[in-house]
Amino acid sequence: MEIAIIADDNKKELMAQFCIAYCGILSRHHICATHVTGKYISDATGLEIETFLSGHTGGAEQIASRISFNEIDLLLYFRSTDPSHEPSEAELKVLQLCDINNIPFATNLATAEVLVMALDKGNLDWREFLNPHSEYNLRKRANK
Repeated sequence: MEIAIIADDNKKELMAQFCIAYCGILSRHHICATHVTGKYISDATGLEIETFLSGHTGGAEQIASRISFNEIDLLLYFRSTDPSHEPSEAELKVLQLCDINNIPFATNLATAEVLVMALDKGNLDWREFLNPHSEYNLRKRANK
């Protein structure tokens, strides 16, 4: 599966801890992330992560583009809970595109755990039919 990860500044540590806890599951999938988040997670876990631009300089738009072409199967986006933090237009667009393209997404730890456990059990394999040309699905077919 193609997993995209975004974490607001005050959620990067929580995202890294989450990825440490589920490193075994995440390591079997292709992960992309905004630059700082990806580096933070990679340094903490050793996971190989494709990084885009930083979120505020276009990384969210790059992920949105992949979502709009149905190239992402799961989004983990830990958003700031600070009431003064206003989400950017790009951040809101990412979530809207997930809704439009039926891409499961988590914006908090509890939902992320449910989705990663479902991923591990194969409950998200239906995404293979919607995203048959993803790097993950092509590798999976080549190994059969």
